[in-house]
Amino acid sequence: MRYFIIVLLVSATLNGQTYTGFTQASAETQAQQETDFLNQVKPADFKTHLKTLTQEPHIAGTPANEKVRDYMVATMDKAGWSVDTYPYEVYMSSDPGTSLVEVVSPVSILLDQKEDALKEDPYSQNTTLVKGWNAYSGSGDVTAEVIYANYGTKADFEKLEELGISVKGKIVIARYGGNFRGYKAKFAEARGAVGLIIYTDPKDSGFTKGLTFPEGVYYNPSAIQRGSLLTADWTGDPLTPYEPALPLDHKDTPERLAPEDAGLHTIPVTPIGYGAAESIFKHMKGEVVPKTWQGGLPYTYRVNGGEDLKVRLKVDQPKKMTKIYNVVATLKGKEQPDEWVILGCHYDAWAFGATDPNSGTAMLLSLSESLGRLAEDGKRPNRSIMIAHWDAEEHGVIGSSEWVEQMKDELKAKAVAYINLDGAVSGKNFGASSAPSLKTLILEASKAVDYPYTEETVYEHWAGDKPEPNIGNLGGGSDHIAFYMFAGVPSLSGGAGGPTLYHTNYDDFYYYENFVDPEFQMGPTVEKLMGILSLRLANAEFIPYDIERYATDLELHFENATQQVKSFYSDFTGFTASSQAISSLKLSTSSVAKALEKLLSTENISKRQKNQLNAQLLALEKSFLDPKGMPYGDWYKSLYASSDPFSGYASWILPGIQYQIETEATQDLKMWDERYAKAIKELDDKLKGMLESL
Repeated sequence: MRYFIIVLLVSATLNGQTYTGFTQASAETQAQQETDFLNQVKPADFKTHLKTLTQEPHIAGTPANEKVRDYMVATMDKAGWSVDTYPYEVYMSSDPGTSLVEVVSPVSILLDQKEDALKEDPYSQNTTLVKGWNAYSGSGDVTAEVIYANYGTKADFEKLEELGISVKGKIVIARYGGNFRGYKAKFAEARGAVGLIIYTDPKDSGFTKGLTFPEGVYYNPSAIQRGSLLTADWTGDPLTPYEPALPLDHKDTPERLAPEDAGLHTIPVTPIGYGAAESIFKHMKGEVVPKTWQGGLPYTYRVNGGEDLKVRLKVDQPKKMTKIYNVVATLKGKEQPDEWVILGCHYDAWAFGATDPNSGTAMLLSLSESLGRLAEDGKRPNRSIMIAHWDAEEHGVIGSSEWVEQMKDELKAKAVAYINLDGAVSGKNFGASSAPSLKTLILEASKAVDYPYTEETVYEHWAGDKPEPNIGNLGGGSDHIAFYMFAGVPSLSGGAGGPTLYHTNYDDFYYYENFVDPEFQMGPTVEKLMGILSLRLANAEFIPYDIERYATDLELHFENATQQVKSFYSDFTGFTASSQAISSLKLSTSSVAKALEKLLSTENISKRQKNQLNAQLLALEKSFLDPKGMPYGDWYKSLYASSDPFSGYASWILPGIQYQIETEATQDLKMWDERYAKAIKELDDKLKGMLESL
């Protein structure tokens, strides 16, 4: 495999384990500390925390969510961590308001907007559960003809235009998948639609996939995916871009945008289940859809419903200034307390949130207890470890973004890494996406933990029949965004996944203990892996980044970008300035890796030299921060990675160039080549500066 030919240079080896950034002596100490940590893990803790966290639905901004907050504070305080609560006041809704969806003609049918209560699942009978809703919907009451837009992607709306189908004045119905739901609304509204209904098609999760809940893991006809629609040109509170949304009575509270200036959707939008959607599809009489648009309901899908089919959509969703709270706990490092290893997961949920997010929350609470016991035994980490629980992620990755905006200067100077663990124990299949510099580290850590259901390590199970596991690139959709794409902190998102009842009222403890992991073995497994990962980041003499990976990954990404550009611009000769900069970078990364290896082998590193080199390592990722930001939103500062502005979830590597590719623009390619070459040269210069320190 190309990726791993030249990695693992700056490391010690012990008992078949590789310890990047350690001397041989410190690797021996680390190995013993990891054994001691693994012995501290109490498998029953995860289940206890998960059951407690998911007793009630707890939407951001509600008293039930504050109850979860207080439980987390008490747990981590008892475990010996220093716990801080960060309040913010943001513009959002904590409930769906009022809404209805009905077929007006050719028959009158009021459609269901809430999951069925099931006798098998006592949680589904909770009286505080609310109907399906999409946060940041516009309000309105419209009756109109219907247009089916497949997944509602940019390409799908362009296909409708190609077919001569206008959505102007119509209600669009689109299925979940393909892009972030907010872009479905954005594209529909931009083309003149008066409303949008979103549903989960059984072809994507339903009876065509397998048994449905409560017999199986797939959506039943009443299951509804909730979710935010927020699509501002920044991530976080829609009224305070670039500034933390401190409470209104705080002395430093920022000036806020007027809501009408924040670019929020104005058309009504709501989700329904496919059982309700069937009452619309069976009355559609228009043009047959393209073959790939056919879903799983037992009808020939039509693009338009015809003049006889009228649907009414009403949403009244008030929004107001709402208090939210982040909880951040710190286990202070004994040697380098101002270097921070940060792990995080949000805690707000659309209902009970057993898989999303609170499997991650429960695991982090268990981890705080295990690391706390380790520290109590005198084995405190060298760097500080922080565990953060973010609020209002579901509304638009708000809590973490506000904290990063508030702490951005400190983070740029102190943050070693951010590890995101949103829903991190949602199944039995481990996976990860990461910044280049952390990819080797997660692979190494996964070799140190046994997978519970086989005789394999997590690494071996993760790899399957491949020589090495696949590690993805970070996109959008969760709390790493501000750390990685705004502040330039190397980030990683990982955990164990599988089929989930995503954002439905059925994502509860009954579902978890019957279908996700009945033996409750994956929570402790992920805890062990994340504990070892964080301890290696916290204890290594030199921050264990894989610096050589920058050059190898950049080379691959520029090769891919060049081929994509040539697919629509045959005269393109390549990103020559960036390619030259990468060639120099490859030499520098190799030289620095060898010099660090030599220094580690001496077992004689002064405190001054260690601090100087670690400060230089911390600065590397910041080379990709560009003050001009991206053309689709200058809040996104990283030239290396961004979420896809046309889908919201996908990862864009080299996003400035990728935007040109997506829009098939050619006039600015040279300018982007120069901007990237400048950033790569800055990284190269920093590495050459490290050589002088070595």
